[in-house]
Amino acid sequence: MTSVADDLRALVRTIPDFPKPGIQFRDITTLMLDRSGLSRAVDALADTVDGPIDLVAAIEARGFAIGGALAVKLGAGLLLIRKDGKLPGKTIAEDYALEYGTDRLAMHVDACTPDARVLVVDDLLATGGTALAAVRLVRRAGGNVVGARFLIDLPELGGGDALVAAGVDARSLLAYEGH
Repeated sequence: MTSVADDLRALVRTIPDFPKPGIQFRDITTLMLDRSGLSRAVDALADTVDGPIDLVAAIEARGFAIGGALAVKLGAGLLLIRKDGKLPGKTIAEDYALEYGTDRLAMHVDACTPDARVLVVDDLLATGGTALAAVRLVRRAGGNVVGARFLIDLPELGGGDALVAAGVDARSLLAYEGH
């Protein structure tokens, strides 16, 4: 008998040397194409959540697909965390570090009510920079980040440890060594 993790792992395609030599890209589009796999992934993520959630804060872009489905499953609203300049109206933004510089995430200033219970969601956790920027945005808006969930973790890059150090319960369905 195989576990859910084994079944999901079989649906994730690894593309060597993308986007540059030495990187093993974990492609979730193959998992997303499989209706049973997608459903099982969303169910498994939902099973890791304790207590009610008001909002799922999904990070652009693949996080939107997982976050939207998870929000429906949890009976929560969906808060979109986007690249800066992509949202109409008044926003707040946070910078975060990349290997080669910085980038910026934003959300609508009124998207999160004070004390809302918020779950941050994305497809993959690497260094944690993007997820931590999303956490800071939600906290600046007065939201209570109750956790962060990911399909995949690359634990040797330290993102999970960085989130835990920031007081965030971070969990992933799959972990892959290497990057």
